Amino acid sequence: MGIKEMIKKPRKINMLIRKGVLDLDWRLLLVIVPLSFLLFVFLPSIPINSVFPLRSFLFNRSKYSSGHSAKADQLHQSRIAVCLVGGARRFELTGPSIVEKVLKEYPNADLFLHSPMDRNAFKLSLLKTAPRVASVRIFEQKFVPQTEEQFRVLTAANSPNGIQGLLQYFKLVQGCLSMIESHQKQHNFTYDWIVRTRVDGYWNAPLHPRHFVEGKYTVPSGSVYGGLNDRLGIGDFHTSKIALSRLSLIPKLDSAGYRQLNSESAFKAQLTTQNISYVENRLPFCVVTDRTYEFPPAHLGVPVAALSSRGPLSGAKCRPCTPVCKDLCVANVMSSLDKRWSWTDWGNGTLELCNAHGNWENGWEKIFDKVSGKKLAAQRRRVKGLKFEQCVGDFRKMKQKAVMWDAPAAEDICRLGMGMTKRLFF
Repeated sequence: MGIKEMIKKPRKINMLIRKGVLDLDWRLLLVIVPLSFLLFVFLPSIPINSVFPLRSFLFNRSKYSSGHSAKADQLHQSRIAVCLVGGARRFELTGPSIVEKVLKEYPNADLFLHSPMDRNAFKLSLLKTAPRVASVRIFEQKFVPQTEEQFRVLTAANSPNGIQGLLQYFKLVQGCLSMIESHQKQHNFTYDWIVRTRVDGYWNAPLHPRHFVEGKYTVPSGSVYGGLNDRLGIGDFHTSKIALSRLSLIPKLDSAGYRQLNSESAFKAQLTTQNISYVENRLPFCVVTDRTYEFPPAHLGVPVAALSSRGPLSGAKCRPCTPVCKDLCVANVMSSLDKRWSWTDWGNGTLELCNAHGNWENGWEKIFDKVSGKKLAAQRRRVKGLKFEQCVGDFRKMKQKAVMWDAPAAEDICRLGMGMTKRLFF
């Protein structure tokens, strides 16, 4: 249809505009309506090749929005398990972000918590605000005997607690899978999706539906350490079962001839030997760490991101700090790192770095509160000032939500966390 014909048929044009507006994301109406009016008034003077790019932008944006909405709707009707594993050292910082950006983002998801009993476990009471709690296991960590196969396949190099540290971590992960399988068997169904994440992960944005990829296992990009980033994973039940079987698949890796693997390279070997396809995406979380690292990092060193970094940080190590390295400094530092090791995405100002050679700086609390916002800051302060009775009450509320509860008494967890006792009796 030419411009003259369009001007002669205003009724038809009006119908087309109305149909387009109805199909678009409602948030664009404030932009679209004035633009439509201007186009109609000034169309005779606008070259035709200027009209089509705008039309393409509007309708492509509508297509993206409707696709995202459809995927989100599908996920909200799916059975999702969130497997949360690890120790609760800084859970007053990370826990509320997990609740807000993951659990409440998918309120139909069932939470499975697998965490060791220690003086920080009382902070797990923050999960009382989780929409759904399926299973909780807080356990006394014990030595994991090492087999000959594990000795051959795994290496203690770069593991802060040696091979025993790897085995404890693998046991945490696979233990969460066992909890999920038990729940499925008890209730006679299978989860459509399993999200496996860490207790020490801080999320600065919601978990997006695009990371749920049919037939593939989603892992964070960067921080691969010679294999695949194993700090988070998302997949259907089949791919997740392979990914979470960190201990039971070691004999198969041994038979395949794998030797001296760290956690990340063993994880990659698990997926590849079992023919599991994977996709590496940027995800909006980082791992809060108290460990110290040299700055600036060497070629195989570990960069520590400032919690204020825009990200997504894809599970990179982080802490609340005053950034000492931005922009060109970040470019110089990150360009010197080995992409097959500790490197992570840093372009477009998404990363700022801390000098993490020492302890957390004085005033880190104010930095965290400013970065995280009022809601998460209030949760941090609440944990800091938590009273014994409040702690016990929070755990009781959490237990009321849970289908399965395997943990010491709330009083024991809270006493240990508040320094009221040095020994637990199970």
